[in-house]
Amino acid sequence: MLTDRFNRIIDYIRISVTDRCNLRCKYCVEDQFPFIPHDEILTYEEIIRFVRICAGLGVSKIRLTGGEPLARKGIPFLIREIAAIEGIRDIGLTTNGVYLGRQLADLKAAGLKRVNISLDSLKKERFAYITGVDAFDEVLRSIKMSVHAGLDPVKINTVIIQGFNDDEILDFAKLAKTRNVEIRFIEFMPFGDSGLWHSSRIITSQEIEDRIRTLYELESSSNPHKGPAKMFDIKEGLGRIGFISPVSSHICHECNRIRLTSRGAIKPCLFGDEEYDVKKMFRENATDEEISNFIINTVKTKPERKAEMGQIRKCQRNLRHIGG
Repeated sequence: MLTDRFNRIIDYIRISVTDRCNLRCKYCVEDQFPFIPHDEILTYEEIIRFVRICAGLGVSKIRLTGGEPLARKGIPFLIREIAAIEGIRDIGLTTNGVYLGRQLADLKAAGLKRVNISLDSLKKERFAYITGVDAFDEVLRSIKMSVHAGLDPVKINTVIIQGFNDDEILDFAKLAKTRNVEIRFIEFMPFGDSGLWHSSRIITSQEIEDRIRTLYELESSSNPHKGPAKMFDIKEGLGRIGFISPVSSHICHECNRIRLTSRGAIKPCLFGDEEYDVKKMFRENATDEEISNFIINTVKTKPERKAEMGQIRKCQRNLRHIGG
């Protein structure tokens, strides 16, 4: 069993398979940004080996992220290989949904269990403004197809930003009431190359919840996946609403995950800049035992809470490198 210094069981890994993305969201990047050279990105064989070693340490849940993971070819192959590893019980995917519909059948057949789709506006023109791409209809189609395919739950990740899209809070709540989806409101976190982030733009989960309660009756609900979201059912609704509060609340005591970046570094804490290069070990022919010990020791560096690193500040890494 993989545990940190504070007896948290680490059984979940988020893996960024690429830093490349087909969108240019304004809260993430500005101007042009360089991609990591292909030979510096982990190969699928290296990712599969990493997961196999981690499964031997008790990891059972994997989520593939990016960038946009579906911008990389062969994701169904990767999912199929990971699903075949003994001990892996749950494979999820975080995507912006643009490419999802056209690959959904292959992804599910390969072993994909759940999907998180990032969507920050339900207005077609605003979506194009935020992302720089006119692909709103493709994303809605992917959401409908995912629900129909039985990927349960279909989660929609929505970052709410003051003066940017906060006028759509009730629209997203209505979507959760009328559709079998889980809307997860996520506080605006200090990442990215964009100058958009400022603490004044944060709308806390409590503020969002209060707005929703002016129109809908929320009933506290359990989170079967033991994630950081505080979950609610909507009275007489089909879907659910969740709140993820990394800025206004300390959810660190519930953290059961580490991240593997697209460049091949283990990142114990999302809010820290500390990264530990495991790719170098792969490419210098380290044994499985040596890599296993490296993972165990890296997990021990995981801080108790983000406050250990001082006040929340804008992290140097972009989420397209870290993985959402």
